[in-house]
Amino acid sequence: MPHLINENIKEPIVRVVGEGFEPKICSIKEALAIATEQGLDLVEISPNVNPPVCKVMNYQKFLYEQKKKEKERKAKSSKMLVKEIRLGPQTDDHDFDFKLKHAIRFLTEGNKVKVDVFFKGRTIVYKEQGEQKLLKFAEALLEYGKPEQMPKLEGKKMLMIIAPIKKK
Repeated sequence: MPHLINENIKEPIVRVVGEGFEPKICSIKEALAIATEQGLDLVEISPNVNPPVCKVMNYQKFLYEQKKKEKERKAKSSKMLVKEIRLGPQTDDHDFDFKLKHAIRFLTEGNKVKVDVFFKGRTIVYKEQGEQKLLKFAEALLEYGKPEQMPKLEGKKMLMIIAPIKKK
């Protein structure tokens, strides 16, 4: 449990705050009596100050509200996906433009794009062509995203990652 409540509070003197009464410094017994009188819990909210601050509140409702806020915060945080686009060293202009449109859509949706040129069989001799394709692809996407990782060869693939540009 993140907070100490009711009888678990060990401090002899506390500052009591809450709705419906003036904040005051009193003994723990008196603070518990105030909370019990209102049918609520005494919750230690600031244990590091002198005297510690305890609030009279409905602890279960407080936990529920915190859980709800945390859930909303998680829902609002966007999950970034990495979409993959594969080219060949001799990809045609039409196919290139088609894949470019897909990349633009992915970037505007806020996803990263991983572009790779796959070298089949002996096409590995066209490494320069593959790198040029990737650089041309990155250049065409400059207004939508910026290269996070420049082209690099990994086995039979040459990879490049493009991250979306944050809109203001």
